Amino acid sequence: MKRISIALLVIAFVIMAVVAASADTVKIGLNYPETGPYSVQGLDQLRAAQLAVEEINADGGILGSKIEIVKKDSKSTVSVTTENVTDLIDKDGVKMVFGGSSSGVAIAAGKVAAQKDKLFFGTLTYSTATTGSKGNRHMFRECYDAWAGAKVLAGYMNSHFAGKKFLYITADYTWGYTTESSFRKFTNTEDTSVHKGTLTPFPGATDADFKKALSFAKMVNPDVLVLVLFGEDMANAVRQATAMGLKDKMQIVVPNLTLGMAESGGAKVMAGVVGALPWSWQVPYKYNYESGKKFVEKFAAKFKRYPSTSGASAYTILKEYKAAVERAGSFDTEAVIAALEGHHYTSLKDEQYWRKFDHQSVQTVYAVKCKPEVEVLKDKYKLDYFEIIDSMPGDDAFITKSEWEAARKAAGVPTQLQ
Repeated sequence: MKRISIALLVIAFVIMAVVAASADTVKIGLNYPETGPYSVQGLDQLRAAQLAVEEINADGGILGSKIEIVKKDSKSTVSVTTENVTDLIDKDGVKMVFGGSSSGVAIAAGKVAAQKDKLFFGTLTYSTATTGSKGNRHMFRECYDAWAGAKVLAGYMNSHFAGKKFLYITADYTWGYTTESSFRKFTNTEDTSVHKGTLTPFPGATDADFKKALSFAKMVNPDVLVLVLFGEDMANAVRQATAMGLKDKMQIVVPNLTLGMAESGGAKVMAGVVGALPWSWQVPYKYNYESGKKFVEKFAAKFKRYPSTSGASAYTILKEYKAAVERAGSFDTEAVIAALEGHHYTSLKDEQYWRKFDHQSVQTVYAVKCKPEVEVLKDKYKLDYFEIIDSMPGDDAFITKSEWEAARKAAGVPTQLQ
């Protein structure tokens, strides 16, 4: 009997310890592309999130609770994402969900989050629709959008290629449509009879799909070839374009570019390609942002490579969520939304703020040009891809409230987030 009593006591202590540990842990969901064409961007998000969690937990967690990341593979598909986010909230009990790398995925995640009264933060979702016609009160976007990217890049394009013939190869989903539309608007190439375009499937585009689209480009022979493609799809297309001799005949533009995409394409084929992004590891060094430099150096020491914009966004989201919860004094969704709206913050570059009317993080944006291969390869990680050729303050780059309201009206949705 004595032995039984001791055993029961031990079991009771174990149960109490598990319950106590559970109470001291807050779960946060990461829905990211572990596999598929955007997996490089997904890995960067995961690594940066792990770094942020280590730092936050070492600093006492959030309201005294340590963070635990629960991750699921989105596979960059809407149906999988809907199931993932539902399970993260209902089964895993997460307080918040973040992630992305596809705007269709981000919009789907935000829709489920709204239904479940939880927050969703987009890390890499560039469609204007994400915080525009498809935006809701439960969704925040930390990165920039296609509109801001097109606007900063248009300055360079209009200086060097005004009056030239453009051709667009575009991924067939919401990010592709809004990116092409924005870039056409700011480069005055909206006349599709002159500046033609063609679509490629997403997800699931094959080499044959890109070859067909690039053969069309070769026949049309534009001055500028705009690849509205992302992740490995962009890398495949730019490699094929180079092999077909198109890169020698026309300027290649990738409106939304990341370090992972440039690396996937390779230093030789990416040389001279221009694009836009909200952050790169060179930004804090060029403009002397100490917090950004510390992040780059800590990430590089841990993972033996530099972080990309995808990782920077994931890192910032977790830090900003912690700060908002602690300002609110609660994990309550409405309280955290109130703590976020209109809040100014400085993370890895200059000041940003969460705009109240659309939940967009308004921030400085950058146009870049890929460096020659020899310069890229001089770097210890062979990742010094980008030369920053222009920048634009967030208040100049992002869609205005009146433009946002007009887009919402055109889509038949309320002009206030619901």
